Amino acid sequence: MNLQGKKIAVTGAFGSLGLDVALAARKAGASVACIDRVSAQHVPAALSGAAIFADVDLSTPAAADATFDAVSRKLGGLDALVNIAGSFRWEKVEDGSIDTWDFLHNVNVRTAFNASRAALKFLGKQSSGRIVNIGAAGAIKAGVGMGAYAASKAGVAKLTEALAEELKDRHITVNAVLPSIIDTPANRKDMPQAEFDRWVKPQQVADLILFLLSDSASAITGALIPILGRV
Repeated sequence: MNLQGKKIAVTGAFGSLGLDVALAARKAGASVACIDRVSAQHVPAALSGAAIFADVDLSTPAAADATFDAVSRKLGGLDALVNIAGSFRWEKVEDGSIDTWDFLHNVNVRTAFNASRAALKFLGKQSSGRIVNIGAAGAIKAGVGMGAYAASKAGVAKLTEALAEELKDRHITVNAVLPSIIDTPANRKDMPQAEFDRWVKPQQVADLILFLLSDSASAITGALIPILGRV
């Protein structure tokens, strides 16, 4: 995939999927700003040479605004945003807590909203801006213990659709990818008896994201694209 000369911001860039997306985008020729809430001392070594923005709480509008102002200055503009920042909790409703619902809404929906809104003043200067959000297959069909997580990711899906409609006449596309279980070290640790070969690989998700960032995807907006592997 050719992203030569593109300027791309990736949130949640220090995690497994974020790291793969950031590295793949750089390999495809893009300049990448890597944004994460994790402190700078935990920046993956593979991101050496990238524009690093650590200790950023994107659930705070002021922090999002300040960060994207800095990103635009560092990269010399902005062509695309990939919203990967987020989290997961498994919890049944019956013995669960509203705190879990608030937490997941905060880290999954609120961060995507704040980052998108802060990025728009820079994306709007381009002839073909891009926003790609990370949803979840559970937003379509939730299972046991997935209520809070699936509800937050359904929020991401509806944010994607609404923002796509809002921006379509400005030539800014907004899409979401909806993975099933991603084959990460954390998921393997949490589900050691699972059949890992059935899960979606982070690189497969990254490949789909890079396509949506490319010129080839200019006609696609408002799409919620499942990427399920064999789950």
